[in-house]
Amino acid sequence: MTQPDKNSAGKSSAQQKAAAQSAGTVQKRKRGANTSKLSLDARYESWLRHHRQVAVDSAERLIRHPVASILTMLAIAIALVLPAMLWLGLGSVRALDYDLDSSARVTVYMESGASSQQVSNLADKIRDEQSVGSVKVITADEGLHEFQQALGVNDATSLLDTNPLPATLLVTPKEREPGAVQSLSQQLGEMDGVDEARVDLEWLERLHEIGVLGQRVTLGLAVLFGLGVLLVVGNTIRLAVENRRKEIEVVTLIGATHAFVRRPFLYSGAWYGLGGGVLAVALLTLGRGWLSSPISSLAQSYGSDYTMPSLGVGGSLLLLICSILLGLLGAWIAVGRHLADIRAR
Repeated sequence: MTQPDKNSAGKSSAQQKAAAQSAGTVQKRKRGANTSKLSLDARYESWLRHHRQVAVDSAERLIRHPVASILTMLAIAIALVLPAMLWLGLGSVRALDYDLDSSARVTVYMESGASSQQVSNLADKIRDEQSVGSVKVITADEGLHEFQQALGVNDATSLLDTNPLPATLLVTPKEREPGAVQSLSQQLGEMDGVDEARVDLEWLERLHEIGVLGQRVTLGLAVLFGLGVLLVVGNTIRLAVENRRKEIEVVTLIGATHAFVRRPFLYSGAWYGLGGGVLAVALLTLGRGWLSSPISSLAQSYGSDYTMPSLGVGGSLLLLICSILLGLLGAWIAVGRHLADIRAR
């Protein structure tokens, strides 16, 4: 009877020991996981804190030299204003092109003697086409009346026994590409009851080519002046790197990474880009306010309600983002090249 009790006691002791070891292992793992989590959190907090410190320090360095900083930002703003103005001008030309419905309008002449019901049915059929934006019906009597008013021949046309003018449909397509308009014109000319369909493709093609030329000129100037912004920011950052060369060499020797060294200069480039973008938006707004009144007066003298386009909130944000990105890129290139020189030495 005593032997089983001893065996049972031995097994119980072994199980307790194993359980204690297992609990110790679990506690160690928990402590290790908690320590790792705390370490990651601490590193993340340190990273954020360093970014905040560097951003503030970079802004303060620019404020300590206000004249040089403003001149650099103004150079960036001037480089951004011209392509932005061309972009707005191109949008204005597109708006004017859109208002010139006659440049893309297909004139459909009905056959002589077509009844008003036939004209109405054909107009409804054309409206159902997906490529058609709108259809305007001009009856034969309306066409004759317009002809009389345009030429001042009321008495002469009254001598006619019948109206020689056919009913006309003015079809405005949704797409204004010359190829699409030509295809629609051919399709309309083959419909029953249609004598002829005409469109001024020569003028339409000219407008299209002008738009393509404007897009390419704007894109080319945007790239050219974007390179100018890179050079301005890069040269400014290069001087800042030269002024802090000893500091960079010291922190590099004690183990600082390139990202750590590059960070303050990237923030400086971003601040330059932001300031240049803000000045560019301000210059464009002032320029629009200065030119808006005489341009509106000139447009009204020609019977147009044209007004100068503005950047708006979306355009202003896009300009600011592009300016900041150009500042960052210019700083990255300048710092990367000088870090390579320092490492080579």
